[in-house]
Amino acid sequence: MPRTTARAAVPLALTGLMLVAGALTAVASAASSVRTNIGPEGVVVYHVPDLAPASTTATGAPIDGLTCRRLDKEVVHYHVHVEVEIFVNGARERLPAGIGITKPYLVEHMKAGPFLDVGVYDCLYWLHTHVPDGIVHVEAPAKGSFTLGQFFDVWRQPLSASRAGPARGHVVIFQNGRRLTGDPRATELLPHSVIQIDVGRPVVAFHPFTFKVTGGCGAGSNGCSAG
Repeated sequence: MPRTTARAAVPLALTGLMLVAGALTAVASAASSVRTNIGPEGVVVYHVPDLAPASTTATGAPIDGLTCRRLDKEVVHYHVHVEVEIFVNGARERLPAGIGITKPYLVEHMKAGPFLDVGVYDCLYWLHTHVPDGIVHVEAPAKGSFTLGQFFDVWRQPLSASRAGPARGHVVIFQNGRRLTGDPRATELLPHSVIQIDVGRPVVAFHPFTFKVTGGCGAGSNGCSAG
């Protein structure tokens, strides 16, 4: 069998680089073609598939030490926001509205789109989403340390090194641009941080994301602690 010389290997290497570059270009092109709008929280909403439905949310029983409060029982003295971005095999997906809110939702029809909230007949967990814009609200009776694992538990979706919701593959977590190591579930929901979850291949480089949540900070709240 003839040996492959260094000269002959050059075109092969170039072909490989072109294929990789083509794949990355395709991912970037697909991401840039996604339709968006500014939602009712003043944050961009991507019109992409939900990672999983919000309807799997726990039904009101306490979970991981987090309780679900009715509107008239809600007490919020710590309220911060975290942005969670998701890519599955290079394609953007999103968190749905209504995670951490039991049915029937109170639906506020705003000019920029629907805003799901707690009403008279449902309850709201301390970790939840109102809009499919990636904003996770941390609304607790007191300041504490909360994790991505707790959020997924409220959602009743799995999160591990090999799975996020129904998506399976190697899970990579970025937080504020830094690639984290260790258990994805332990990722802390830091005030005004940006968490990016990559599942499978390719691993999408961290996308810087700037956000400012506008509008009210929720029933029973004394205001947002940070962003």
